[in-house]
Amino acid sequence: MLGRYNEIYTQPRNIIKSIPGADLVEMSRHHEKSFCCGAGGSRMWLEEKLGTRVNQFRTKDAQSTGASKVCTACPFCMTMLSDGANELDIKNLETLDIAEIVYNTMEK
Repeated sequence: MLGRYNEIYTQPRNIIKSIPGADLVEMSRHHEKSFCCGAGGSRMWLEEKLGTRVNQFRTKDAQSTGASKVCTACPFCMTMLSDGANELDIKNLETLDIAEIVYNTMEK
């Protein structure tokens, strides 16, 4: 949503880059060429009958980066990616909201 509707790409990435020990890795499609699922337009409730399910395609793309965590600022992406990892039985890919990553990094 930040990117697709608001063209906000740099700021969330800068947050991740500022976290000690974090390595930012981009998926094959990102920024203006991102593969947004359109769930904000209710595609989340559409049952896909042809080809690969969008959430599984995007989850495989995230897995191919070698990252152990995938970060999003979109509640629909959270659900789609988490469900994709569960459906594909991917155990080594955690889906987190950027706010969770910031919170987990803060001194408590």
